[in-house]
Amino acid sequence: MSFAVCIVAVAPVRIEPTHKSEMVTELLFLESVTVLERLQDFIKVKCHYDGYEGWCQQIQLVETAFLPETYGWHHQPINEVIINNQLTRVSMGTTWNDTSISLPPFDISFKEAKPPAHFDFTEQNIQRITRAFLGTPYLWGGKSVFGIDCSGFTQQVFKLFNIVLPRDAYQQAALGKSIGFLEEANCGDLAFFDNEEGHITHVGILFNTHTIIHASGYVKIDAIDAMGIISTLHSKRTHRLRLIKTFRE
Repeated sequence: MSFAVCIVAVAPVRIEPTHKSEMVTELLFLESVTVLERLQDFIKVKCHYDGYEGWCQQIQLVETAFLPETYGWHHQPINEVIINNQLTRVSMGTTWNDTSISLPPFDISFKEAKPPAHFDFTEQNIQRITRAFLGTPYLWGGKSVFGIDCSGFTQQVFKLFNIVLPRDAYQQAALGKSIGFLEEANCGDLAFFDNEEGHITHVGILFNTHTIIHASGYVKIDAIDAMGIISTLHSKRTHRLRLIKTFRE
């Protein structure tokens, strides 16, 4: 079995081994995978963090028998690392390793001071971390400050609290403890929304019982009531509330 590590800031993971194929998720810098298959310039991989599978461009990964240890996650919106003496900027939520690491032919060093292993799941921390993504453009399959989708946003935020969520909204909705009414929800609870067929298609993070932050067009703060999200900008309902889950112990 072969392993690989992402060596660029963000690497697309696609359904098929072609640049024209839909991007379903991304690998962040130093994210590790298992190599499943090879086809020309592409490698089929399985992400170690959430089990997602897809095709990556081979040149954006480095194969290795040694998987670097994760000491924490970058918690500033944009962070600087040095790869072979060249400055690279990586996203919030990217793996932070020790002060330096070698993945031949790449030598990597980190400019940011060691981050905490995780943050306490408090309202203050939830507000600070989620607001760091404000204005990030929506990108289907994205999970970085350079572009993100709704479930990528919730997954990356919860990662910084050492809470592992699966990649897609419907998968996240299957976890956690159900909250019966919006009035009982707390900051950090996840609100899920469905379409006309009843399928979960959207997720956001509640600030309180009347405000939610979510990725729709871009990461933004909107109003919410028992029926769903109301766009603050356009004063119209955009998403229908299906259920609320808490991940507090």
